[in-house]
Amino acid sequence: MSAPDRSDTYYYALGRRKSATARVRLFKGKGEIIVNDKPAADYFSNSKYLLNKLNEPFLAVDLINKFDVSVKVLGGGHDGQIEAIRAGISKALVVHNSDLRSTLKRAGLLGRDPREKERKKFGLKGARKQRQFTKR
Repeated sequence: MSAPDRSDTYYYALGRRKSATARVRLFKGKGEIIVNDKPAADYFSNSKYLLNKLNEPFLAVDLINKFDVSVKVLGGGHDGQIEAIRAGISKALVVHNSDLRSTLKRAGLLGRDPREKERKKFGLKGARKQRQFTKR
C-alpha cells in the first residue's frame, strides 16, 4: 500500500510556542495527524490529554475528521510542541476559510502565547534565584 498522494492543494501555516516551531499543512482527508513522519499517537507516546489538545481547533469549528494534518515540529518539549501545532492548525484553518477566524479567536486558539523562558542573570543561580543571605 502506497502513501496517499500529497500533490493536491494544502493549506499551510506556522505555529510557535516557547521554543517550539511547527510547520503545519492541512489536506482534505479523514482526520489523520502525522508529526515528523510518525502518527501523532506514536510521537506523543499515546498521551490522551495531549492528543485531545491537537483536535481542539477542529472541534471548535465542527470540522473533525475532515482534514489530514502533516506537521514538521522542531524545538521545545512535548507540551510546547502540542501548543505550537494547535496554533498552526488554527491558522491553517483560517487560510482555508476566513469565516472561521472569529470562532477560533473566541475559543482562544489564534493568539500567540508570548511567555518565554527568562534568561539567567550573572551573579545569580538562575533567572531570579539568589544565594542564601546571611546577616553574620
